Amino acid sequence: MAGVCGILVAAGSGERLGLSDPKAFALLAGQPLLVHAARALEAAVDELVVVIAPGRVAQATSVLEAAGIAHHTVCEGGATRSDSVRCGLVAATRETVLVHDAARPLATGRLARRTLHALDMGWDAVAPGLPVVDTLKVVAAGGAGHAEAGPAVHAVRVHSTPDRSTLWAVQTPQAFRGEWLRMAHASGAHATDDLALVERAGGRVALVPGERTNMKVTFPEDLAAAEALVAWPR
Repeated sequence: MAGVCGILVAAGSGERLGLSDPKAFALLAGQPLLVHAARALEAAVDELVVVIAPGRVAQATSVLEAAGIAHHTVCEGGATRSDSVRCGLVAATRETVLVHDAARPLATGRLARRTLHALDMGWDAVAPGLPVVDTLKVVAAGGAGHAEAGPAVHAVRVHSTPDRSTLWAVQTPQAFRGEWLRMAHASGAHATDDLALVERAGGRVALVPGERTNMKVTFPEDLAAAEALVAWPR
């Protein structure tokens, strides 16, 4: 059980990206998002479990093999992100687990290693993140969404303005002591990230500095921005 297992969650539908194929197969600089995200993990883990959309195991396996990604296992995901992570945990055989989203193709191996190293400080779960720079508003439930162009104006009521100095935007990859991640998922609970589940279970969680370029690809304009970042001479 010693070592690190990387679980790459790549079962998203790609609907908001405007694709007929799963998001993991969208091309960025000529390579699928799946490959970019896997490269961020491969140097930091001993095994890689890729959780893909149902019916796409053979396609994902072919893509990874063509890219030379070694030591990987591909399995089907579930109906939600949390379900997909649980599917990955079934295949994981290592003591420490690093969970990453294929929707963040620009994460670096350096970030993965920095997040893992923070576990040695006694934390049960660690994620990269960045202090929020925008002013945030708390609105009525259901008010969040992606604005679309059109004649209608959709307005939501503002309830409060939190102090942004206490807020960080969380990224992946996220590192976990395996026993805590498995315990947090044992209840079948759901969350938008695994750090929240460990936090709810009473684990000690922490954040480390993330990367500004570690953006999440959700909408078509995000993919265009990612293309620009790949071409940017950092």
